[in-house]
Amino acid sequence: MGKIWEFFEHLDEYVYVSDPETNQLVYMNQKALKSYGFQSKEEIVGLKCYEVLQGNSAPCSICNNEQLRPGYFKEWEYYNPVVKTDFRIKDTLVEDDGRMLRMEIAIDCGHSGDRETSMDYHKMEAAMNQAIRVALRQETPNQTLEVLLELLGKTMEADRTYIFEKNDHGHDDNTYEWAAKGVTPEKDNLQDLPPEVCDQWYQKFAGYQNIVTENLSEIRDTDPEMYEVLSKQNIHSLVVVPLYDDEKVIGFYGVDNPPAKYIDFASEILQIMGHFIVSSIRRRNLVRRLEIMSYTDPLTGFGNRYAMEKYVSGILPQTKIGVVYCDVTGLKRVNDEEGHSKGDQLILRACDCLRGTLKEFDLFRIGGDEFVALCRGMEEGELYREVEELRAELDREHVTMAVGAAVNTLGSVGFDHLLTEPERRMYQDKAEYYRKSGLNRRRQ
Repeated sequence: MGKIWEFFEHLDEYVYVSDPETNQLVYMNQKALKSYGFQSKEEIVGLKCYEVLQGNSAPCSICNNEQLRPGYFKEWEYYNPVVKTDFRIKDTLVEDDGRMLRMEIAIDCGHSGDRETSMDYHKMEAAMNQAIRVALRQETPNQTLEVLLELLGKTMEADRTYIFEKNDHGHDDNTYEWAAKGVTPEKDNLQDLPPEVCDQWYQKFAGYQNIVTENLSEIRDTDPEMYEVLSKQNIHSLVVVPLYDDEKVIGFYGVDNPPAKYIDFASEILQIMGHFIVSSIRRRNLVRRLEIMSYTDPLTGFGNRYAMEKYVSGILPQTKIGVVYCDVTGLKRVNDEEGHSKGDQLILRACDCLRGTLKEFDLFRIGGDEFVALCRGMEEGELYREVEELRAELDREHVTMAVGAAVNTLGSVGFDHLLTEPERRMYQDKAEYYRKSGLNRRRQ
């Protein structure tokens, strides 16, 4: 294979080779290296072909690996957005020490007539269709939205693409963002924007209008609030379209600083893709609701046993974990004699005590009357002070709970026995309560 590479090394065509199983680049000749901004072959080691050749963060939807076989060339044409030129491409499979590799030879056909001044609308539309296909392959709605913004930004040669959504109190949050290489991300600075900042935009959205600003200075006097926000981000032009869900505006998304040649039809492209973005947001919200239902106790709002297991799985083995194990005493008697609604009220009063005192803890309901509070990085002395505060609060609220506490690490006891010692101490506390009160535990 070495001599074959020597043959391709100084050709005027682009030649690159990748592993179809891992998508890792194996070889690029001098023409390809230079065009894609590399100085040596060592720089491409470990890089994915779709990252380098297409500027994508996920495998290309146009990939034809499954159609290739040794000794035959697959020929096709393609406009490459990274090097910005049309290619006539020949693909095949070659064997190297028992493994099959994909080899691509790309002949530069030059820029089509009006490519320098305006990308053909249909080319842009095709690129967006490709972006949607790639985005749909992602495992989660969040990944779908992130990949879509990245491909949109690269295709439109923008500085930044983003999605803003209305939060629970009517302000705007920048929930997703892609920034081009060398462009400062702004997402963290654009949370909880007060309504007056985007007010004029929403007035236009209500009339089904898009925002197209070719020169930021145009809005200096007419929309000073927005001008101040945008100018701080080095934005000189933008295209923004609203996101509608059941005819209600739920936010907006857009691109910053696209080349002037794209602005004429950018809003139409974004408007078409907006329907897909709203669909992805709906799926994300559904996943979130299902996750909340799966990990949350509906009565108390505390995490359930599954949530506790997930929480513990993220703790390093050597980290100290403060554990408080609680049992609401007398719940069965209240349920039997006063009804389950009174029993629920007792549980909620107990939860208020836990929530009000164990403020640094994560709280879980793991049974009908059993609760666990966990806090990583806690020392024994601090834990026992927290427990004493809890006991005092329980007395004030006339709630009886048996409490047991201990500090341990997963490395010393493992997950299965993390609760063993706190639970044992809780039962000791319960037995002591019955002994002192003189109540018959069985009858209770």
